[in-house]
Amino acid sequence: MKYVVVGGAGFIGSNLVDFLINEGHEVSVVDNFSNGKESNVNKKSKLHILDISHASNLKELTNIFTGKDGVFHLAALARVQPSIEDPILFNQTNVNGTLHVLTAARDAKIKRVVYSASSSAYGDAKMFPTPEDHPTDPLSPYGLQKLIGEQYCRVFYHCYNLETVSLRYFNVFGERQRLDGAYKLLMGIFANQKLQGIPLTITGDGEQRRDFTYVGDVVRANFLAMISENVGSGESINIGSGDNRSVNQIADLIGGLKEYIEKRLEPQKTLADNTKAKNLLDWQPNTTVEQWIPKYKKDIGL
Repeated sequence: MKYVVVGGAGFIGSNLVDFLINEGHEVSVVDNFSNGKESNVNKKSKLHILDISHASNLKELTNIFTGKDGVFHLAALARVQPSIEDPILFNQTNVNGTLHVLTAARDAKIKRVVYSASSSAYGDAKMFPTPEDHPTDPLSPYGLQKLIGEQYCRVFYHCYNLETVSLRYFNVFGERQRLDGAYKLLMGIFANQKLQGIPLTITGDGEQRRDFTYVGDVVRANFLAMISENVGSGESINIGSGDNRSVNQIADLIGGLKEYIEKRLEPQKTLADNTKAKNLLDWQPNTTVEQWIPKYKKDIGL
């Protein structure tokens, strides 16, 4: 099969590209390296350097999609706090970019788009584990933008018969997670601080809990969402481990001194109900943070 991975130079996207190529598929990558790295790009893929946030690139994007079997849309400016600081920039990529991907997919007659959504759509959830029908109440521009992307996916299915599936990720970790830059996540922040020999900075009391989900499990979920006959009508599906750890626990696994700083606006707890993913995609997580972090520390020299 022929697939396009939009955001294929990023953390999750590049892992997905590697998986698809190893499975024998032909893969095209679309990325502008605003977040991803050229060094992440699989040499067996076909690279298109393109900014999806600009409508002027829509024709070229449609040409890239033409003749392909499916599109995985993972391109985004991620992280909550930077989206609060610059909501307009984040909106251009996360909302306009998604609309452009869906429009190009429609015009290129793509069968299905698998969209990377976010558990940030729930905001400060009240039910745990959190099911997909839990009310959405984003606390940040990023959470809202990713939810708008889901709604656009659903609308494109109903209006244009473009098959779509939205996967709500919960705190993804794994190979190629960033150690530097504005978009590094919790584990990358801690690892970078440990490498520098400085304390691990923890907001609030560190007892906020997150559902950490391994990137390899997320990659499998993407592929299953693309090939499954059970989905395609705009569904939103949680992709989370169904377990969670506190920030303090993650800091202890990385090791080092801790420094507690001012609390910020964030949910106290995330925990996925992944029943829907198990039932529709025959998916379940295989790797825990405790299994992965020792290898990670060895690989980066901790």
